Amino acid sequence: MKRRQFLHLAAGAAAAPLVARSASAQAYPTRPITMVVPFAAGGPTDVIGRVLAERMRSTLGQTVVVENTTGAGGTTGAGRLARAAPDGYTIGIGQNGSHVITGATYSNLPYDLLKDFEPLTLICITPFMVVSKKGVPATDLKSFIAWLKDNPNKTVGTAGQGSISHVCGLIFQTATNTKLQFVPYRGIAPAMQDIVAGQIDLIISDPVATLQQVRAGNVQVYAVCADKRLPSAPDIPTVDEAGLPGYHVALWHGLWTPKGTPKPILDRLHAAAVEALADPAVRARLEALGQDIYPRERQTPQALAALQKSEIEKWWPIIRAGNIKVE
Repeated sequence: MKRRQFLHLAAGAAAAPLVARSASAQAYPTRPITMVVPFAAGGPTDVIGRVLAERMRSTLGQTVVVENTTGAGGTTGAGRLARAAPDGYTIGIGQNGSHVITGATYSNLPYDLLKDFEPLTLICITPFMVVSKKGVPATDLKSFIAWLKDNPNKTVGTAGQGSISHVCGLIFQTATNTKLQFVPYRGIAPAMQDIVAGQIDLIISDPVATLQQVRAGNVQVYAVCADKRLPSAPDIPTVDEAGLPGYHVALWHGLWTPKGTPKPILDRLHAAAVEALADPAVRARLEALGQDIYPRERQTPQALAALQKSEIEKWWPIIRAGNIKVE
């Protein structure tokens, strides 16, 4: 009798942590959630993150606080996420700059891009655009490239050394046989401020940072870096049409959590993100920013993981062959 009582008590004690964890997951979230944005406020990753955070709050019943942790091409923010407790209270938005490109341009990352994060949701994608400051004496992409050749060492703003905008600028330099001077910022938003002010000459950036300034007449745009025109800006030609065929570069975004986040919490966060992406108001805001929202069947952890892996397999050899690195 005593033995049966002891075994019953022992079994109950062993099960208690499991019950506690299950109850905790069911109650989640009980306090605000932090969304780490690895780039400066006002840039594409920040704007997309804030649109999602605002809508996810209504599903989760808790505020999603955006935290801009900037620097080093997005690696500072990604490192912050990798070190966070895997309890669902710290999530991160990232893109192919912070979660693909930096793995090849930085040799000393203190985390593994594929092993130290849990993929959560694939969000959206958009092509880059080639933009210059006002006053450049070029009316189309061919004449702009000719101007760059005639005037070497024109300045290019990037989201930091080793960022995707930096790599795309280097590829542009090679493809056009020009000589450019790269100026790193803590994100594209402050670089855009300087190009509007005439402090730098060129940016290769996404529509979030660019279209508003284009529509206001504050910058000159030459082409979309894709084989199709943007529905939100159908008057801007593609690089194929404008004279630089095949220079196709795009920026995609996803959500991640720290490795080891419990599956019930991952499921809750994923459901909140998917619900946000289905909201007509969210879709309208993102599409107005030139974003192409991934279809529902691709808004999955598996699709994000597969895209990240395929992009690593595509970009890392190109970056290493070009000896593009940041120490």
